[in-house]
Amino acid sequence: MSIALNPIHGIILRQLAIAWILLSLLFGGGAYFLELEKIDDFVVALATSESERFTALGISLETPKDAAASSAMHEKVQEFTGRNFVIIEIYDPLHKKLVEVVSPHYTDLEHKLSKRSHVFPVDGRAHYERLNIRDTNLVQILVPLRDPQGEISGYFEGVFVVDAATVARLRADLLRTLSITLFAVLLTTVTLYPVILSLNRKVLDFSREVVKGNLEMASVLGAAIAKRDSDTNAHNYRVTLYAIALGEAVGIDATAMRALILGAFLHDVGKIGISDNILLKPGKLTEEEFAVMRTHVGLGVDILREAAWLQAALDVVGDHHEKFDGSGYPHGRAGADIPLNARIFAIVDVFDALASVRPYKKSMGCEVALEIIRQGAGKHFDPVLVQQFIALAPALHQRYDAADDVDLNPLLRERGMHYFFAAAQLKSA
Repeated sequence: MSIALNPIHGIILRQLAIAWILLSLLFGGGAYFLELEKIDDFVVALATSESERFTALGISLETPKDAAASSAMHEKVQEFTGRNFVIIEIYDPLHKKLVEVVSPHYTDLEHKLSKRSHVFPVDGRAHYERLNIRDTNLVQILVPLRDPQGEISGYFEGVFVVDAATVARLRADLLRTLSITLFAVLLTTVTLYPVILSLNRKVLDFSREVVKGNLEMASVLGAAIAKRDSDTNAHNYRVTLYAIALGEAVGIDATAMRALILGAFLHDVGKIGISDNILLKPGKLTEEEFAVMRTHVGLGVDILREAAWLQAALDVVGDHHEKFDGSGYPHGRAGADIPLNARIFAIVDVFDALASVRPYKKSMGCEVALEIIRQGAGKHFDPVLVQQFIALAPALHQRYDAADDVDLNPLLRERGMHYFFAAAQLKSA
């Protein structure tokens, strides 16, 4: 015997997986951009600290007066270039370029950068741009140079190469931070699983009790009506079990089956409004009395409309006296215009009334009852459903007809509970 896995585990795991992915994107993305900012800050700080050494060289930021002065400035700037700064440009306070030094290995880089325009800062602060050219990580930095009085005496522009070892270390720090962040999110998500499952069990148990209470309330209400019409609940129990069997043969889903069960329990709920002298009359009803009896359908519909969760039974309660050829009541519906649940119940209700002992009649027996049902196919009953019921009825009648309330009640509760829980998608966690 195979055991169906509880779908709630899969639902919770899917939701947690989605939450983990979203939180990972949120926190991981945040950590990623924070680390990128840290990398930028580190590189710019490194480039800035290097550029600050430029002032210590004692280079005058005045336009050279002759070739000798220009050559001397170029030599001093050349001394400043090292393994990091590969391009240096010096400007006077009026943004006139005084000197430019380019590392021989980066002349093509200087050619590409020369096509990019830059704006001199007006806020007196260093400005930078992080670039990646030829798989080389660069920082182009423009730093105001100041004299001893703090006034801007010129501008230093340099292209700073971030060496491979520094890049590798920074990337390793980034990867480590991302890994820690994602693991922390995953650990939190996994920790939540048993908590959510435990809470779900409590909600599920409560929901099962509510569903069970609804079924029991419908059963008790149906039994109360049956007690007025008879001294036993057996008719209600049997027709509901017959209806479940025929519904299964038809292949209706759990939601429709729950509605069918409710309708079977409550099909005669409107009889609570019919007086005893008509409801319990042993003989044949007069035409006027039968007209009054017919009103139990409308009374039942009015009663059920007051309870939202009982409205699923309206198809059976309101239409189980309709006939397939349109000669029934209260609306004269015909064929497929009659709800399927009402067509199912009409067959089992009449069959049980014919094949069982009631206070006012004897049993006709299963064979005679089925023959009457067969003759009513296409007139009173849906002919397709009749054929399906005829195949089921003998075994069902043999099983249920001799059983009393005590035997039928637990069997019906088990079958009913199965479909009520299935319709509500409730299973033990």
